[in-house]
Amino acid sequence: MPIPRLMLNDGNSIPIIGYGTGTAWFNTGDGTAERSLGEAIQSAIELGFNHLDAAEVYGTESELGQAIQRGIVPRSDLFVTTKISSGIHDLPEAVNMSLKRLQVDYVDLLLIHNPFWAKTNHELQEAWASMEHIKACGKARSIGVSNFLKCHLEAILETAKVIPAVNQIELHPYLQHGDLVPFQESKGIKTVGYAGLMPITRAKGGPLDHTLANLAKKYSVSESEILLRWTIDRKCVAITTSSKTSRLASYLRIFKFELTPEEIEEVAKLGQEKHFRAFWTDHFALDDRS
Repeated sequence: MPIPRLMLNDGNSIPIIGYGTGTAWFNTGDGTAERSLGEAIQSAIELGFNHLDAAEVYGTESELGQAIQRGIVPRSDLFVTTKISSGIHDLPEAVNMSLKRLQVDYVDLLLIHNPFWAKTNHELQEAWASMEHIKACGKARSIGVSNFLKCHLEAILETAKVIPAVNQIELHPYLQHGDLVPFQESKGIKTVGYAGLMPITRAKGGPLDHTLANLAKKYSVSESEILLRWTIDRKCVAITTSSKTSRLASYLRIFKFELTPEEIEEVAKLGQEKHFRAFWTDHFALDDRS
């Protein structure tokens, strides 16, 4: 079945689950990642994943580009995201290089990977103006940000002519970000969540264990599927990954059931009893939930 899509503030739409090529797929340069990632991307596309998420820093854009060129499905049926970080001070050139590696003329979504390089709000605003120019040139159909906090969003919104389409953040029951998600949603900025499986991978042994097990039994699915469903039931986009075809196929079963409003709230409430952050920990205090 086709993957449902979420409408963005610019009139484009985004598939509500995406296949990520980061984290475990960082390119080590020994050829292993290239081969296994290429096979995994091909499997994901064949299963029905049409939202493919990359980044300049992952070192995997070339592998994604090769998979796109195999033509398993037409380019027009794919939603390709990439993010810029190391090339942030020359965004036009960085985007040109990403497009070359991806072997495409445009990306569906271009993101500033993080805000932590900027020493001033003015630097963020200048970078965002450059993103707007890239969109105007047709090299990105939608533009957004990633790992931005409320203060960073407020800075670029002061001068933005184009409102960011999304903010991609680590999102799961143990990291709900206080008022960040409601704030960006109030501005028309959709939330894309990554690392949504943390409560059962790196943070197991918490208040959600029993509830996730019960919900998985009730719906005859895995706990991973419950967590992914929790993300999309909150009107967010979920980015996930796996090298196992069977696991990827199971992730697509999330469209065969829905959590009740009470179950969504129960998972959220229990999740607030524990704090866990997997990424960008060097920028936050251990108890910082923003």
